[in-house]
Amino acid sequence: MKRFLKWLLIILGTSLLIIIIILSSLWLKYYCIVNVERGQLQVPVKPGELGQWVDPFIGTGGIPWVCAHNFPGAALPFGMVRLSPETASMIINKRALNTSGYYYPDNKIMGFSHTRLAGTGATDGGHFSIFPTTDFIPENIDWQSQSTAFSHADELAFPGYYAVRLADTGVLAELTATERVGVHRYTFSNGATPSIIINVTNALGDKKSKEGSVRILHEANEIEGSVRTFGSFAGRYGGVKIYFVARFDQPYSNYGIWNSKTFTARKTIMKGDKIGVYLSFKQNNSKNVIMLKVGVSYVSIHNARTNLDAEAAEVGFDEIVTRAKAAWEQKLALIKTEGQSDVQKTIFYTALYHALQMPTIFSDINGEYIGFDKKVHAASEFTYYTDLSLWDTFRTVHPLFNLIVPDYQRDMLVSLVRMSKEGGGWLPRWPSGNGYTNSMLGTPADMVIAESYLKGIRNFDIKSAYQAMRQTALAPTPRGGPYSGREGIVDYLKYQYCPAELMDEAVSRTLEFAYADYSLSLLATELGYEEDSALFAKHAQYYRNLWNPVTQYFQPRDTLGQFIEPFKPLLLTYLDREGAYTNDYVEGSALQWRWAIPFDPERFIALFKSREFFISELNDFFALSDSTMGAWNPGSYYWHGNEPDIYAAYLFNNAGRPDLTQKWVRWIIDHKYGTGYDGLDGNDDSGTLSAWYIFSALGFYPVAGNDIYQLGAPLFKSAYITIREKQLKIIADNYSPEHIYVQKIWLNDTLLDRTWLAHAEIAGGGLLRFEMGDQPKILNLNEPENGE
Repeated sequence: MKRFLKWLLIILGTSLLIIIIILSSLWLKYYCIVNVERGQLQVPVKPGELGQWVDPFIGTGGIPWVCAHNFPGAALPFGMVRLSPETASMIINKRALNTSGYYYPDNKIMGFSHTRLAGTGATDGGHFSIFPTTDFIPENIDWQSQSTAFSHADELAFPGYYAVRLADTGVLAELTATERVGVHRYTFSNGATPSIIINVTNALGDKKSKEGSVRILHEANEIEGSVRTFGSFAGRYGGVKIYFVARFDQPYSNYGIWNSKTFTARKTIMKGDKIGVYLSFKQNNSKNVIMLKVGVSYVSIHNARTNLDAEAAEVGFDEIVTRAKAAWEQKLALIKTEGQSDVQKTIFYTALYHALQMPTIFSDINGEYIGFDKKVHAASEFTYYTDLSLWDTFRTVHPLFNLIVPDYQRDMLVSLVRMSKEGGGWLPRWPSGNGYTNSMLGTPADMVIAESYLKGIRNFDIKSAYQAMRQTALAPTPRGGPYSGREGIVDYLKYQYCPAELMDEAVSRTLEFAYADYSLSLLATELGYEEDSALFAKHAQYYRNLWNPVTQYFQPRDTLGQFIEPFKPLLLTYLDREGAYTNDYVEGSALQWRWAIPFDPERFIALFKSREFFISELNDFFALSDSTMGAWNPGSYYWHGNEPDIYAAYLFNNAGRPDLTQKWVRWIIDHKYGTGYDGLDGNDDSGTLSAWYIFSALGFYPVAGNDIYQLGAPLFKSAYITIREKQLKIIADNYSPEHIYVQKIWLNDTLLDRTWLAHAEIAGGGLLRFEMGDQPKILNLNEPENGE
């Protein structure tokens, strides 16, 4: 027996040692991949004046479930094409650790594809992957699993441009883009036979594509085709079909097509669910450079070719890079800053860059697009957009668009109304491609549209928009319809809250419905619908019915009015796998949802035992939170990567403690943003976290769904914001990095006795001046009546 135990201990000890060695080796390899210094790759193009401060690699890595899911590839603001590498893990060719296709700890590239979402938790896109290689024998190799090693040392990116040297072949891959065209330039080493693989049926991650078709037009140096892809979102409405035309700058000497694993040389037409194209080019003793341009369209091959001809036909690679840089410089220059560290400047302009990547242009150069009714429509005098992550972006991104790109925001509003008219009469919650995804909850389009109208964007069909919002707020959508509407709305109106035993997410739904009703009441007032305004203002107070005065939390109730027990306010939904205690909340703890009432702060604060208790509890919410950025477990307290609580620091203003707003906003800025591959504290959610930083660094922050901004403290010595060709200048007197507290605030020549601004007060430009100091100053500040 002793001998047996001895051998058992030896075996267990040896096994443990082997596991430790394996894990240590993996960690060392991971460390070597992510910590290599970039900047060794030398290319002839350089970033623009402001583009040099953008680091597209920020937020492309980190722990997968709290990764920002950004990508480093080439795109224009809101571009239909987002051309970027797809990577695979350091051990196996596992994809999709980053939903946008590129994960910084990976060390293999599987190709360069043209579409993806930006910074979301959904995996969609990956269309038409291009893989350059050399001396390739198509009959002998699995074309779908090709990859090549790369190092971040041989990689660089700036707005409108991406480049990498592929280790296995020495190919220099360079990417740039127009709005609807991806442009590739591949430089091959001397003596190698340049080859290109086009994966027509590629899809990001583990998603699927079907109905692929391809045709090789040898005489024209073109390839054309289409595919239907079923991603996280597109799969919910039958898939999205996309078309392409790829045009090369020189003839290819050999070609063929795969159908699954079968390769046929000189084949020119193929249909199938797994199809790819092989092309090879003649060797050249001088530099072998292959350029191809890939136009895409969601309407037709004809439109893809038209997009290519209109945007890139007669233009060389370097000129397209120049135009892409100029497009980004124009957008980045809408906000100029002075007097900050290089790190802060990099974070700021990278955030601005990320905030302007989505929504996605969906109409072609001729205005045609596929609507929610699956029919072709024409966008006249506007650009049609899709991929609006409204549940996230209504809080920060669309308020930013209202401020600095209102004409783009107007087109997005027109697009939302078109979706409603063509999709059955309902405004979407998270539209992607040409369909409803029904992702998340509530009706955030209400806040987006109401706020934009209140802030002066009027040239769209507001009456149709309002009727669609009103309809969804007062009645259920048809059972089995494409849009889920406000799920539980009948019971919400009957009980004046969402009863927990009748639906999931009852607390979160109640709070989100109330928020939307608040915005609807403001919009109804502006439109002259006084009865509706009173009705929705009443509904906006239903959130109060879930407040438990005993626990001092929003707590689920049943139809009899009893609060559900047991109640565990610190338990995260992610850690309660069966939903036994957190089924009534979405993506967070009851503690995090406790602060989700930015729209009615005075009445909300009055629910607490006292104003002092509210301040103490809110202060503990931040003081007890984890300062680690992108922690594997974000914890039960303040979580910056979670939308319901990202306004919370500004609630101190409403409680008469603006000094605590200034303190904790600066704490978030310092701890939850960085310049590393893991430099964001969770999913960027189409720029939601990035836009939070932009506003907070400037010194004011939107109360989404109305026309009010709460004041914080500027991070910079000065900033200049272009608002419809007018300039708002923000100055920090007595500026110092240590001076985080506001002593006085002037708007133009008026000393303010409040912590808020109305949009109309800055819409025409002006001067916002802060006097800063190193000690907190508790001011006697007033709030606008009813938050208006």
